[in-house]
Amino acid sequence: MRQPLIAGNWKMNGSQESVTALLNGVKAGMGDVAKAEVAVCVPAIHIPLVQDLLKDSAVTWGGEDLSVHDSGAYTGEISASMLNDFACKYVLVGHSERRAYHNEDDEVVAEKFEVAINAGLIPVLCIGETLEEREQGITEEVVVRQIEAVITRVGIDTLGKGVIAYEPVWAIGTGKTATPEMAQEAHATIRTRVAKSDATVADKIQILYGGSMNASNAAELLAQADIDGGLIGGASLKAEDFLAIALAAN
Repeated sequence: MRQPLIAGNWKMNGSQESVTALLNGVKAGMGDVAKAEVAVCVPAIHIPLVQDLLKDSAVTWGGEDLSVHDSGAYTGEISASMLNDFACKYVLVGHSERRAYHNEDDEVVAEKFEVAINAGLIPVLCIGETLEEREQGITEEVVVRQIEAVITRVGIDTLGKGVIAYEPVWAIGTGKTATPEMAQEAHATIRTRVAKSDATVADKIQILYGGSMNASNAAELLAQADIDGGLIGGASLKAEDFLAIALAAN
């Protein structure tokens, strides 16, 4: 049985004051969360504060990105070892915004996945199609290509040490959401592709939905057979909404 994972992606949001209030609110409501693991992936500058606030709690934390390099002349980059210094558990790789705004292709994302695994971090591999790709009817082709880039680089067993987050790019921050049936269809496609390489890995790997999951639609999405949690954007910035999604996994 796959444990649900509800992971927040704060993106470029938060102040020391708002982070403290948010996480204190989340911690206060965790006693009612019976099934889901709850995690937050946060801007690098806030990771020390987040570690301090969450270190004795049930909530885990991680980074929003990492470099393929461990150290050196790479101004502005964050290495896996730096994330480990602050006890991060997770790190996002290949988020659609990194792919779109920073030109990260499938090969770079696969390398970041490998770097994270080698450092003992759990990479959350973000995959998904744009609106143009969906309208062309190539959703399956796109997500399979993105998964296969990682399998080619690290192998199916290593893929199984990570988490996959399906995020239809057209549903991120737009308020548009794939219907539960549309989301389930994409998740089933992903699990089928993984099963083609290894059925055991496919049965165990968590596949999260990352397209504007919120308090009102979480229960219906999480009820789908192949949706194992959510990668939550805007709703993760409000303790009440984030907790409501985690509670929906009960």
